[in-house]
Amino acid sequence: MGSIKQDIKESALGFAEAAQEKWGDFVQFLKEAWPILVALFILLLGIWLYADPPPPRHVLMATGTEGGSYELMAKKYVDFFEKKGIKLELVKTKGAQENLKRLADRKDPLQAAFVQAGTFNPAGIGGIASLGAVDYEPVWFFYRGPEVKASSFVEPQGQMKFFLQEKVSVGAVGSGTHSQAMRILKASGLENEAHFLYLPNHEAVSALKKGEINGAFLVDGYQSENVQALLNDPQIRLSGFERAQAYTHLLPYLHILKVPIGGFSLPRNFPKSELQLLSTTTNLLIDDRMHPALQFLFLEAAHEINGKANFFAKRGEFPFFGDSHFPESSVAVHYEKNGSPWLMTFFPFWLAELINRLVFVLLPFCAIAYPALVSLPGYRDKRMRRRINKLYGSLKSYERELTENFSPYVKNEYLKKLDLLEYEALKLEVPKSMAGDYYALRTSIDYVRNCLNRGIQPYQRLDDESSI
Repeated sequence: MGSIKQDIKESALGFAEAAQEKWGDFVQFLKEAWPILVALFILLLGIWLYADPPPPRHVLMATGTEGGSYELMAKKYVDFFEKKGIKLELVKTKGAQENLKRLADRKDPLQAAFVQAGTFNPAGIGGIASLGAVDYEPVWFFYRGPEVKASSFVEPQGQMKFFLQEKVSVGAVGSGTHSQAMRILKASGLENEAHFLYLPNHEAVSALKKGEINGAFLVDGYQSENVQALLNDPQIRLSGFERAQAYTHLLPYLHILKVPIGGFSLPRNFPKSELQLLSTTTNLLIDDRMHPALQFLFLEAAHEINGKANFFAKRGEFPFFGDSHFPESSVAVHYEKNGSPWLMTFFPFWLAELINRLVFVLLPFCAIAYPALVSLPGYRDKRMRRRINKLYGSLKSYERELTENFSPYVKNEYLKKLDLLEYEALKLEVPKSMAGDYYALRTSIDYVRNCLNRGIQPYQRLDDESSI
């Protein structure tokens, strides 16, 4: 029993001594190699900050006009980003044209915006990428007065006679509503016929409810305040598009959405018959220089917020890709095929992003640092050997002086020089691999000292003595 305890004790002591020895070697290594380590650290920091800078913590996003679905949806994005530690600031604009202009401006800090498909001509617009479509935006035409039958759509200018004689708002110039309304009216051959007014959506809603205008186009989401205000007003009527199929052939970016009888309100039985609506999609566009981590965050937000089932969309229908005239971001292409990076699945955003950056930076860094670190032991040995050789050189110089110009009066001076030389040798912290060289130097110093203490002229040759 005693022998086992003794073996355990000796083993523990052995481990402790080995650990202490390793720690001592490590400390000594840091003392000797710190210039190289500092240089490598600065190199790593430079690569990290320049090649893969951290994502900004403040992002500007355009929401369009007041009271629209973009504003409502963007507020949900704000909450999502806040949970991830990013501040998403919303910016109100006049509409799609302003959003595109600002995104394309390399000096503008705006980085993201909701823009309707089909409201722009991408020719000549650069610097913008798409993260996909995130919602439907129906084309609504609300009007006052007697109900116009849907069958009038198939008659030449049948239903449109009402529009030609009355005041109709087609949205503010530069807005998505104006662009979509004019495209549809142009396809119907009526773009120059009616008495159009160019009111922002919230002003058009107010004017229509007050009876100041007779009709208004709105292109907005079902949940928007403007659309809900008109859907819930019994005095306001909604027109469908009987020839919706034809419009989608002429304008391929449009989709057909069907509303069943009573779909908007069962108590009012509204609508009284199945209704076909035309719809564009909301595209999430970004400045193509946006940090990839932020792009993934926007896509995650779109999946969580817009991927839920709503009045028109099925669960998981959004985001979908390929509905924008702008090129898809490479991040969106990756997301479409592979989903989010697995790190974002298991770790908080900031930690996943940090790990990803570390991997991105460390791989090329290791290609540079590994050869340098491997060469450090050789560097340490060469550096220590130079210091030992320098002391050997000093010792040799003293010995030559003693041989050629020895004087008993300077003996003590040379002994002091040897003591100082030995003191310098004692300060050397050599690795164990060079312990033999270290003690050989100490022995050589003692040898010269002993020779100096041997006699009056310790370095004089015997044949010289006999000749005196």
